[in-house]
Amino acid sequence: MGFIFPGWLPLIIARKINRATHAKMMYQFLLIGSTRRKLSFLMNTITLTSALTTMKQDPVENLGQVVFGERIRSSPYKLEFKNNQEWNYACKKLYQPGNQEDLKKIKELIHGISLNYQHHWIVDNMPVTWCYQGEPGQQFCSTGFPMGCYLPKSGKPKDACVMNPAFSKPDTYYIFNHIDLTITYHGGKGETWGTELDDDIGRILSVKVGLRSLSVEKDPTSPPMIVPKELKEPLTITYTYSVKFIDDPFTKWSSRWDYLLESMPSANIQWFSILNSLVIVLFLSGMVAMILLRTLHKDIARYNQIDSGEDAQEEFGWKLVHGDIFRPPRKGMLLSVFVGSGVQVFIMTLITLIFACLGFLSPANQSALMTCALVLYVCLGTPAGYVSSRIYKSFGGERWKLNVLLTSMLCPGIVFGVFFVLNLVLWSKGSSGAISFGILVALLALWFGISVPLTFVGAFFGFRKRPIEHPVRTNQIPRQVPDQSVYTRPAPGIVMGGVLPFGCIFIQLFFILNSLWSNQMYYMFGFLFLVFIILVITCSETTVLLCYFHLCAEDYHWWWRSFLTSGFTAFYLFMYCVHYFVTKLEIQDATSTFLYFGYTFIMVFLFFLLSGTIGFFACFWFVRKIYSVVKVD
Repeated sequence: MGFIFPGWLPLIIARKINRATHAKMMYQFLLIGSTRRKLSFLMNTITLTSALTTMKQDPVENLGQVVFGERIRSSPYKLEFKNNQEWNYACKKLYQPGNQEDLKKIKELIHGISLNYQHHWIVDNMPVTWCYQGEPGQQFCSTGFPMGCYLPKSGKPKDACVMNPAFSKPDTYYIFNHIDLTITYHGGKGETWGTELDDDIGRILSVKVGLRSLSVEKDPTSPPMIVPKELKEPLTITYTYSVKFIDDPFTKWSSRWDYLLESMPSANIQWFSILNSLVIVLFLSGMVAMILLRTLHKDIARYNQIDSGEDAQEEFGWKLVHGDIFRPPRKGMLLSVFVGSGVQVFIMTLITLIFACLGFLSPANQSALMTCALVLYVCLGTPAGYVSSRIYKSFGGERWKLNVLLTSMLCPGIVFGVFFVLNLVLWSKGSSGAISFGILVALLALWFGISVPLTFVGAFFGFRKRPIEHPVRTNQIPRQVPDQSVYTRPAPGIVMGGVLPFGCIFIQLFFILNSLWSNQMYYMFGFLFLVFIILVITCSETTVLLCYFHLCAEDYHWWWRSFLTSGFTAFYLFMYCVHYFVTKLEIQDATSTFLYFGYTFIMVFLFFLLSGTIGFFACFWFVRKIYSVVKVD
């Protein structure tokens, strides 16, 4: 399962730059993060401070990396292509007992080890991987590797402490101060691109890291390096590294991701789980559609037969509410704003998934998915304003200025407000994930300079068009809704309406949450696109079916109910995120908990708009369709 992306060319590495003027040396970048604490830090906040001060200029980050806290910095490790190195010196850190700054650094180091903070490095857009043995014959590779490990008081090793029997002293912190880099490349000998330049070139296939903890420099037999909890005497930690290059003539550059994707835990299980979910959802959706169409066909035939007969009986069922079915709902302004914003999110999601399926958004292109989504959301203000204004005008609304202001400000404002609060928390903790004031101003400029004007343009064209014409007239006096049974009341229908749509996404949701919070890669965008289509179908059919049952019970208040029925899927999404937090994550502090649920709220809110809009338009089409084919006096 190789990756060859449109417009994404291999980087050719030359041993000597002057042999090929267009060949580049490779770069290496780093970041530190933890699955137990959702605060990421640059490596120089904990280690290698002196080495990083002399590094070259950092690479330019894209919009997605800036907004979502993926900071890329140059590495102090100097690598030269095909030049094997042993025990190279990176830097040396001296900690003095009487120095308060050093004591603070030691405390941060111990805290990072206890929370299992991970290094995340990149070489040639490939993550540096730490591979370890799982089940017999199975190798797992992680895109992060720990800065150290802690052996608890019980003496039972966990995390990376299980890799070395020398980690045997209970209640002790060990640090990995030596790394072994193994860089595999595909040489240019015998290749077209190789003969054109030089045989002494290659393309990077993988970079794997091995970890060692050494108390004596350049001595592989020395005991592990221990970081004391209380610094009573000077402590020197020397960071070293070794580099080994291996030529792999059998693996092509286009297949270099295979070893990483195939070694991911549960990767094979995901295929069968997704296929099983798709079959079940398609089967249930087919049943719902068949039952609904057969019942409707009989109803319409019976109603038309009664109207054409000489002894017409009194109207009954859903035809009875034809004079109120298109009566404007309460809070129609808010509903139109939600639907308009939902259209914006829906189109953004659809286009982003299409780009991902075509290969433009890949694991090799860092944060391209988020960049694409942000740019699309900003540029899709026009359809949001158009849809919101059209629906609001069909409700008979006249406060068009307030409508367009709310469409452009309310939902984006909620997301930005929550994001701003979360960024303040990150900034107060000194996390590298916090974005600067200048970036916040740039985001506001995108919002008010592009998105808001485009929303006004869409609303302008929407209000210029005539209101949507309904197939039946609305009576002046509202009809009284009869007493409803427990099953036909709004709340039970709304609660049940989100079950089936959630059932078709929860498997994918697990892997998406793993990629967001557990540093695992997500790459099955083809399956995700299929699940998205199934979600649209399921939300539509479920909402239409429940809407039909309520109309048969002579309850014509379908506008808000159609939006909330499918939108309630977001509640199950939130509950699953809570379950994931409790059972899968090991977050221990209040700050990380606040960050987790803050970002979860943004995700759930956007999904609420997305799923609610799907149900609304499905029900809107359904109601217009059935009342346009039945005879009404």
